[in-house]
Amino acid sequence: MLGGLERYKRIHFTGIGGIGMSALAGLCLKHGKTVTGSDSHRSKITERLSAEGADYFGEESKENISDSHDLLVYTPAVLEDHPELLEARKKNILAISYPEALGLISKDMFTIAVSGTHGKTTTTAMIAHILESLGLDPTVVVGSLIKGDGNGDWTSNFRYGKGGHLVVEACEYKRSFSYLYPNVLVITNIEEDHLDYYKDLSDIQSAFRDVVLKLPEDGKLVCLPEDEKVKPVTSFSKATVIDYGKEKMDELSLPTPGEHNRLNARAAMAAVATVGVSSEDAKKTLESFSGTWRRFEYKGETKKGALVYDDYAHHPSEIVATISATREKFADKEVVVVFQPHLYSRTDFFFDDFVDALSGADYVVLTPVYQARVEKHEPEHSSEHLVSRLSDKVRGVFSVPSLENAVDLVSKKFNSDCVVIMMGAGDIYTVTKKLVLEKV
Repeated sequence: MLGGLERYKRIHFTGIGGIGMSALAGLCLKHGKTVTGSDSHRSKITERLSAEGADYFGEESKENISDSHDLLVYTPAVLEDHPELLEARKKNILAISYPEALGLISKDMFTIAVSGTHGKTTTTAMIAHILESLGLDPTVVVGSLIKGDGNGDWTSNFRYGKGGHLVVEACEYKRSFSYLYPNVLVITNIEEDHLDYYKDLSDIQSAFRDVVLKLPEDGKLVCLPEDEKVKPVTSFSKATVIDYGKEKMDELSLPTPGEHNRLNARAAMAAVATVGVSSEDAKKTLESFSGTWRRFEYKGETKKGALVYDDYAHHPSEIVATISATREKFADKEVVVVFQPHLYSRTDFFFDDFVDALSGADYVVLTPVYQARVEKHEPEHSSEHLVSRLSDKVRGVFSVPSLENAVDLVSKKFNSDCVVIMMGAGDIYTVTKKLVLEKV
């Protein structure tokens, strides 16, 4: 079901290669819509959409918008003067943001929305895996790639289902999740993040509170209600509050290590219980959960035998969790973190926290900061500043001027005694590919 999007026939997606945008475009294709889209960054995702029937433009231009379009969906990263957005408005074509479009689908489906500063992608994927395995045929929109078609590859960031459930990752950035209509809302945790948009923790909590208030009286709020950062949000709920920390994990063997993943599993089990799934069935299916793309994902070995993992961690708490999980799984190996800081604003605000988090590794390799979007202020901290602060906290710390230099350093310096984790939300995963596939 596409809910409020069903009436539109020819839809253009500005920024179609984005993880959320491409999922929505894929769903529209499955529902027989004519889909066009533009994105300056060609990728496997845009190639897949083209193969499935989307008309893909590698250049974002007003010429991409025709009179035959009846809807334009744009990524929240688009500025108001974007040529496609201006052209759509000139032609009186309705233009809505990705969060608004997702909200139109959510309004007409039983929606399980997964929010939180950390863990929402994995928890969303776990819930989807349980429901799919038990034949409930959910529609799923997740902020990463999940495995499908039984081929072991990361194939999609959405799942087209004919059942009545929509399982969706609910992003708090710019209050995007406020457009959703959840029946079940999961809050994995709440911490300070996205401080280029939010003023402080209280501002972030107010955004979560707004979503909680949208829950119906017969809705369910799955969270840790006694968590000091969550409690100010849950107190406003008119829905039933469910403490996922009380879920029993006896006899559950997760393929993915780490206390954070055990918490994600508890949240998923509590969420599916609200739609009638037993704890026993949830546990059985979770034991076959294969994770998601770039969440402590094993990639292979370097030529010298160092094990290589890829991880999306870009917040200090996530770094701590990933390093802890690595030491849990590989107690006899040295931990090497190759970290690409994500945004100057995030690096500035969490600088001391990044120092503390990265100190948990044995060796740290720092690449230049990844600038995911235009930022208004000059950076107060950089990778070089992190190096100077970490120099007496780890066995070795290195700064490299480019990702190519990181490949060269890691391949020459670290051997089979080490686990190397490529870490960050930018394009650090390209280093992983070169280290493993090319065996440099």
